[in-house]
Amino acid sequence: MNKSELIEALAQEVDLPHREAAAVTNTIIETMIAALAKGDNIEIRGFGSFVIKHYRSYEGRNPKSGKKIEVAPKKLPFFKVGKELREQVNSHGKK
Repeated sequence: MNKSELIEALAQEVDLPHREAAAVTNTIIETMIAALAKGDNIEIRGFGSFVIKHYRSYEGRNPKSGKKIEVAPKKLPFFKVGKELREQVNSHGKK
């Protein structure tokens, strides 16, 4: 599912005009991005949580030249699946 499919599903599910469903979807995504950019965690019960993982700098290698390079520290968002979602996904794969 991509963003436009999510907007369409929201519009149909709650009988909203497409423009309003897009505004709601964009607001949710933008709010989540802003929270993660500030370093806040996001927890959606039954779905999962988004946390920021901090990675220290380390010495890497340039794949072309093989020279050692210093890789700067970074922060990346990480999704941890919730129990209910994990169980639901796993139950659909069983036959």
